[in-house]
Amino acid sequence: MFLRKLPLLAPAVLLAAAVALSLIHGEANSAEATGPPICGRWDLVVQGTHGDYPSWLEVRLSGRTTLVGAFVGHFGSARPISRVDFDGGHIHFAVPPQWESRKEDIGFDGKLDGDVIRGETTDDDGKRVTWTAKRAPSLERSKPPTWGKPVELFNGTDVTGWKPRSTDAKSCWEVKDGLLANTAASVDLVSEAKFNDSQLHTEFRYPAGGNSGVYLRGRYEVQIEDDYGQEPDSHGIGGVYGFLTPSVNAAKKAGEWQTLEVTLVGRTVTVLLNGERIIDRQAIPGVTGGALDSDEGAPGPILLQGDHGPVDFRKVTVTPGE
Repeated sequence: MFLRKLPLLAPAVLLAAAVALSLIHGEANSAEATGPPICGRWDLVVQGTHGDYPSWLEVRLSGRTTLVGAFVGHFGSARPISRVDFDGGHIHFAVPPQWESRKEDIGFDGKLDGDVIRGETTDDDGKRVTWTAKRAPSLERSKPPTWGKPVELFNGTDVTGWKPRSTDAKSCWEVKDGLLANTAASVDLVSEAKFNDSQLHTEFRYPAGGNSGVYLRGRYEVQIEDDYGQEPDSHGIGGVYGFLTPSVNAAKKAGEWQTLEVTLVGRTVTVLLNGERIIDRQAIPGVTGGALDSDEGAPGPILLQGDHGPVDFRKVTVTPGE
């Protein structure tokens, strides 16, 4: 069933997509070259009071002199930055709260040093914390990958090959009747195997109001949510959370088994939901909220989101690129 989709993602098509994206990136780089050196995409690490966590920043030139951007925090989706101030190597920007437990805007101050930014911000308790950022890699590929042998991440018997994201909270993941099931809101489940370019095939179902997701390389969430019949949205089923919006909502009703197939080559992603192509060779700008880390150039695991509620998986197959 999975292999039947592979012709849709043939190497020639992927190579053509890579060339097209290269041209797009070239235009973006050319535009950035006319702006201040702060322009571009940045992978952040915030040294929080409860441990480090990933974040993401984009700065771009709007018009002749105005700098604007986008930001992804610890959780949630990309939010716009209406103005970025950059003077003498110093950067300042602020974003409104999203899922943070505060009312005031969150300010970030930093100093550019080559391809690294070092700065400070405040946490929800008002404490000063530091952050560092490095330029995000382009992840462009010079040629399409050669696909290896499919790897079954779920053996249908137990959770061998998986581990909870955190041991601080109770895990409600279990194998029951041949299904990998999260019975209640608990913790995310992370594969021990890591991948770079890959093709993912998974089959899932959720109850009414269900909300989950699958993270590619542990960094890019493809949303799973009960929003049958609604307008497609980057935060809805099949969307790359907060970044890429499906062309159509191909979801089935809650309680029905659904199929998600995702091909990720560099930043270029193609998503099929229930056999319908809903995202076609689009570039993922950066990490989504809830990512394991912001080291975009490294391989990463498959992460099944479990902190929102029940969800069942009966198949999780990854074909790695070589």
